[in-house]
Amino acid sequence: MTIEGRNGNHDRPIRLGMVGGGKDAFIGAVHRIAARLDGCFELVAGALSSTPEKAVESGQALGLAEDRIYSSFEDMAKREARLKNGIEAVAIVTPNHVHYPAAKAFLKRGIHVICDKPLTSTLADARKLAKVVGESSALFFLTHNYTGYPMVRQARELVASGAIGKVRLVQVEYVQDWLTVEQHNKQAEWRTDPKRSGLGGATGDIGTHAYNLACFVSGLAAESLAADLQSFVPGRQVDDNGHVLLRFEGGARGMLWCSQVAPGNENALKLRVYGEKGGLEWHQENPNYLHVSPFGEPTRIITRGGAGMSAGVAPTTRIPAGHPEGYLEGFANIYKEAAGVIRAHRGGDGLASLVPGIEEGLAGVQFVDACVRSSSRNAAWVKM
Repeated sequence: MTIEGRNGNHDRPIRLGMVGGGKDAFIGAVHRIAARLDGCFELVAGALSSTPEKAVESGQALGLAEDRIYSSFEDMAKREARLKNGIEAVAIVTPNHVHYPAAKAFLKRGIHVICDKPLTSTLADARKLAKVVGESSALFFLTHNYTGYPMVRQARELVASGAIGKVRLVQVEYVQDWLTVEQHNKQAEWRTDPKRSGLGGATGDIGTHAYNLACFVSGLAAESLAADLQSFVPGRQVDDNGHVLLRFEGGARGMLWCSQVAPGNENALKLRVYGEKGGLEWHQENPNYLHVSPFGEPTRIITRGGAGMSAGVAPTTRIPAGHPEGYLEGFANIYKEAAGVIRAHRGGDGLASLVPGIEEGLAGVQFVDACVRSSSRNAAWVKM
C-alpha cells in the first residue's frame, strides 16, 4: 500500500505507536505528553514492555484497544504495517540497546521512527541503522529535545547571523548528582549496565545531549577530542564523569564536562559560545533567558516571548513572556516539527526542519566512541 493510501488527508492527527515506556518508565510519559500537546499525534498502539503482563497492564492503563497492545515490537511492526489504519509513526523509548533492532523493524515496513537518544548503544549499530534509514521510504527523527527550546533556537540564529562573529570558544556542561551513590531502580540499573547503555555511561546519557547542543548552536562539528573519563562509584562499569577537550572545524576550541556524581546539581545543562565580536550564555534550568554580551558593551538579556526574540523563533513558544515554559514544551516542539515533516511527506513533499535525525544520531555515538577510545589511551587526542 502506498504512503498516500495509508495516510489519507494531510491534517488529521498522526497515528502513533510506542515501543517501551510502560509502567515505571520515565521518558515514555514525557514523549506521550509531548506528542499530544499540540494535537499532532494520537497514540493507538504500543509494545510498552518486554514483559507480556506489564505490556498489557500498561496498554490498558493508557486506554489502548486490546488488539493494539503487543508483547514485542516485532509483532507490532508486522501487524501494524498490514492494517488499513495502522500506525504511521512509532516512538522508541527503550534502553539504548533496543533502539537499533526496533527502529530497523519499523523502517523496513515504511513506518516513520521517532527515537530517543542516543541513537544506539554501539557505533557498529549506529552505522547499520544509518544504512537502514538511507534505504527506507520512511523518515527518522531523534529527540535531542534541548534543540527545541526557544532560546536555544535564538542562540543558534544569532550565531548563524554573525552577531557574535566567527566562533572561537564553545563551553558546555551537563551536570547531575543522582548517581553519586549506587541506585537500585529501573532508571539507574539499565543506564549503568554496558550491555544495555553501551560503553558510555554519563557520556552516552547526558554527554551526547551536551555535545549535540554545542554543535547545534555553534553550527560546528568536532574534528578531534581528548577525553578523561572516570567511574568514581566503586564497581560501576561505565563512566559517571567526563572531561573532554574539543577541536572544532575551522579552528574553534571547546570543553565539555558531563557528570552524574556532582552533589548539588539536578539537571544543570549550560552552554556558552564566544566569538570575535561577543558571547552567548544559556542555562537549561532557567531556560527562558538568553544572555548576549557584545564585546565592550553591557550584557543584554533576551527573554522568551519578549523584546528581541526573532520572528523565526516565535512559533516555538506557546504562552506570553513571564510564564515559565521549558522541558515539556521544548520536547513538544520536536514532535510538532516532526509532525510537520511527516504531513508534508503524506503529500509527497519535503519540508526543511531543525529536528535532529540520523546524522546527528550518528555523530552522538561517534562522540561517545571517541571519548572511550581517548580515555583508554590516557586522554590522547583521537579523530572523530
